[in-house]
Amino acid sequence: MPRLQVLLAALCFGTTGTAQALGPDGASPLTVGAVRVALGAALLLAVRLTAGSAPLRLARRPLAVGGLGVAGYQLCFFAAVHATGVAVGTVAALGSAPAFAGLGGWLVDRTKPGSAWAVATALAAVGVALMALSGSAAEVSVPGVALALGAGASYAVFTLASKRLLETGAAVDRVMAGAFTLGALLLVPVLIVGDLDWLASPDGLAMAVWLGAVPTALAYILFAHGLRLLPASQVATLTLAEPVTAAALGAIVLGERPGAPAVAGIALVIAGLAVLALRGKRDDPVPAGEGALP
Repeated sequence: MPRLQVLLAALCFGTTGTAQALGPDGASPLTVGAVRVALGAALLLAVRLTAGSAPLRLARRPLAVGGLGVAGYQLCFFAAVHATGVAVGTVAALGSAPAFAGLGGWLVDRTKPGSAWAVATALAAVGVALMALSGSAAEVSVPGVALALGAGASYAVFTLASKRLLETGAAVDRVMAGAFTLGALLLVPVLIVGDLDWLASPDGLAMAVWLGAVPTALAYILFAHGLRLLPASQVATLTLAEPVTAAALGAIVLGERPGAPAVAGIALVIAGLAVLALRGKRDDPVPAGEGALP
């Protein structure tokens, strides 16, 4: 069940590109990302206020780190795409996040990723690379790749910090609302200096509402429910289902036709996720005296 929740979250994440493609032309990706985080934070706060879960003060350090991860991903990813192109930026960001999460979990929490995670991550990362780079003639920019790796590291930092907060017994809605509210506050300067004229159009408003509600608020509630019970490294790998969803929506909604390398990449990602789904349970850590985390 927790793996299914993370996969459903990845499905929601995968709608982001299609929503932006159907949105208004000329909307700055950086302001779109900042608006998405702000609206997502507002919706998560609304869920928090109506959930009625028992109040629990969140530990300040992991909360601050989680908020920095939210803001850092937005800033690094869009800067990377601008510097080195969508294909290379996406590969470096998405492909590196599971590795950073696995390394971070090993160093910080002493949770060593299992063999199923290693095989699944390798298959999925190669698959993402084939999908993103098929037909691409983009030149590789070293600063751009560095920024993309910063995005992957930021996503891993957010995941590990959220895991730490959830392990204290904090409610899912409280953890996500806290991290995204802090992330939104850190992105306020982007909203102040950026061009938000696109929000005045019906298409722009619809895009903003969708991005805030589905691939942010709903997706991260599902993500956190899965993260409560799974190692952060596995969760980061499972979210590599996002580009598969994006490719499927691109074909169905936007009429895109992926070539043979992209289709092979999709197959590799699915194979990697299948390895994790079928064999990953053997590698799951079990807390002392418990069958699962609370």
